[in-house]
Amino acid sequence: METLIFTLLIGCFLTRQSSQLERQNCQRCDKQFFCDCSDEGLPQVPKVPEDTLGLNLSFNHIEIITENDFHEYNHLKTLYLQINWIANIHENAFSSLGNLERLDLSYNRLTSLSSSWFDWLISLQHLNLLGNTYHTLGTGFVFAQLGRLRSLQFGSPNFYSMGKNDLRGLKDLDEVTLSGNRLVHYEVGSLSRINGTITLCLHRLFQKDLDLLTIILRDVCSPETFLIIADVMLNNNRTIQPFVQAMKKGVTKILLKNMTATDEAIVYFLQAMDNAPLTFLGIEDSLFLGRDFCDKVNATRHDKLETLYIKNLNIQDSFDVSFLSYLKNILKYPKNMSVINSEVFLMPCPTSKLLKKLEYLDFTGNLLTDLAMRESMCGGRGTLLKLRFLNVSKNSLKSLALMSQLVSNLNKLESLDLSQNVFSVMPEECTWPTSLQYLNLSLTQLWRITECLPKSLHILDLNGNHLTVFDIELPYLKELYISGNKFTSLPSGRLFPRLESLLIQRNVLNMFDATDLKEYKNLRNLEAGYNKFVCSCEFLAFMQQKVRQLVGIGDRPESYVCDSPVTLSGQLVADAHLSIFECYMMVAVSGLCTIVFLATLICGILCYKLHVVWYVKMTWAWLQAKRKPKVNANNDICYDAFVSYSERDSEWLEEFLVPELEGAHPSFRLCLHKHDFLPGQWIVDNIINAMEKSHTTLFVLSRHFVSSEWCKYELDFSHFRLFDENNDTAVLILLEPIAKETIPKRFCKLRKFMNSRTYLEWPEDEEQRPLFWHNLKVAIKRGN
Repeated sequence: METLIFTLLIGCFLTRQSSQLERQNCQRCDKQFFCDCSDEGLPQVPKVPEDTLGLNLSFNHIEIITENDFHEYNHLKTLYLQINWIANIHENAFSSLGNLERLDLSYNRLTSLSSSWFDWLISLQHLNLLGNTYHTLGTGFVFAQLGRLRSLQFGSPNFYSMGKNDLRGLKDLDEVTLSGNRLVHYEVGSLSRINGTITLCLHRLFQKDLDLLTIILRDVCSPETFLIIADVMLNNNRTIQPFVQAMKKGVTKILLKNMTATDEAIVYFLQAMDNAPLTFLGIEDSLFLGRDFCDKVNATRHDKLETLYIKNLNIQDSFDVSFLSYLKNILKYPKNMSVINSEVFLMPCPTSKLLKKLEYLDFTGNLLTDLAMRESMCGGRGTLLKLRFLNVSKNSLKSLALMSQLVSNLNKLESLDLSQNVFSVMPEECTWPTSLQYLNLSLTQLWRITECLPKSLHILDLNGNHLTVFDIELPYLKELYISGNKFTSLPSGRLFPRLESLLIQRNVLNMFDATDLKEYKNLRNLEAGYNKFVCSCEFLAFMQQKVRQLVGIGDRPESYVCDSPVTLSGQLVADAHLSIFECYMMVAVSGLCTIVFLATLICGILCYKLHVVWYVKMTWAWLQAKRKPKVNANNDICYDAFVSYSERDSEWLEEFLVPELEGAHPSFRLCLHKHDFLPGQWIVDNIINAMEKSHTTLFVLSRHFVSSEWCKYELDFSHFRLFDENNDTAVLILLEPIAKETIPKRFCKLRKFMNSRTYLEWPEDEEQRPLFWHNLKVAIKRGN
């Protein structure tokens, strides 16, 4: 039995080891060296390139981090392992991650923490350990080596105890999150070294252990602390008392997050804040219950309050009660007020008049209409005179003319955000405060722009509309955002003499060139990616070689992709190339013609030097000769011999050869071109006919002969007869000594004849001439 158990254990171990050897590859890695392998059901850490800088393994089924899982990735800076099943991490698992800056191990199954994990992470700045199952932060100073850590998130549903030395070694923490709903033991001083932002999720303590909660708040609160209280229920005066302790410690910034509060608790909270040093009060992702108790807090004073921040606030019976009535007693103090995504449909004019110090007002994502804005701005009659920044984006406004009228008297207004409303039409003229420098009209469904735009603008945002033309001059404009429209070309730079930054992405821009950019005298940054670029030769040359000499390109090269021509569609502009014939057709054709002409000229010169034309003529003549019918009957023979000679040697023929052969033997006939060639017939045909009608061909060789082209033809045709007809009809007479080396190479047949045949030499001595004539006659007779 023991042997069987041992065998099964060994089998399980080997199975696990083999599965680890078969690690999958992560396929989603980008050019920024970040690999996103999240939500792929991975049972273990996959393989990624060794130079990976960021790795996201969240939402997988990883249970164990082994010693070698990250051994090769010493360049890694970001590692996300949250929401897995990790229960075991090898002590040396992170030993190679000395460059890691951000590590997220939240929401796994870690039952304890080990200091050996973090001893190697000397560059770590952000660590998240929330949502595991450990009860304490362990022993042995877990974070002692993390001297560069700036943010720490820890705690779990089972976390119950925190000691004074748990955070030893962490000196400069800027942000700490503690989740400790079941905390029962806290040693004084455990969180006292934190001077930045601290988030406390201590819901149970607010309800059942206010004494422990008070101790913690006394420990963490100071004038430098930004206190965030999350996941809390405030329903009576007792739950408000811990905030009194926070005020006594001089806390100036409080954010209540994911809070549920009753009217009664709100009243007590405002009373607790009476004359407090609070400068920032925030409420986010919260719910207000009950009816209005605001009359009870009229006597409180909050003159230190500068910022009131409200986001995602849900008020029960909001259409029965205006929630701002809860806060009307403190509205006269803040300089900054944000009420975001809270279903505000009206701020009455009397309430607006309370905002005498207000400089920043943000009503993003509410239900304001033109009529409500007229009421909130008191018809534009001088309310909110100190306002510098106004944001009413993502509401239900429709009249741009009305908005310009309502803010026209706000002489300190610098920034106005009207984005994500539905204006559609821009009036021809508008009245704006001369102080206005920033205007956001993005995603407002505008089809055309007019002179309504204020001339004082430094920044204009028109992203996400339907604009095709921009022809309005804005002399002070420095930044222009027109992405997501329908522009086919860059607006004229002459309209914006001070423009420094232009964003025109996601339009239908075909191309632009140096002429377009030179109109912008001060342009420093251009972002024009994700357009329909026609990658012509000029555009490619400009983008690849010259554009950065004129302006800085702010977006990535991957955003510049060719749309046409078809051969380049989908290619990056930086990598696309066209052939020289596509880019420089005229030059290429001219160059090609020049090359052809030069090649033809060179060929002509070579043909002349190498006698190619002569060889072609000879070949043609040979072909013609081959086509003629062969002579089979002796009846066609008219001459005893055809004499091939140079015209310059005709004197020797008439003085010696003709008298000796024809004069001594009247029946003997010689064929001489002088009197036997047919007038008007092609000379080549005459040569061929003469040879075919003669028994023998006499070649009278001299220097004049080898310089004669027609003699060469006669020699070649004789050669055809020698070899093609297998006869022996050629007789060579050498009038004067000729060295073979002096014979031109084109007389290759003559060289062969002189090497392979015996020839007769004309003797200068008269006594030897009878023998010469005897031998010649014998040779001619043999031919016959």
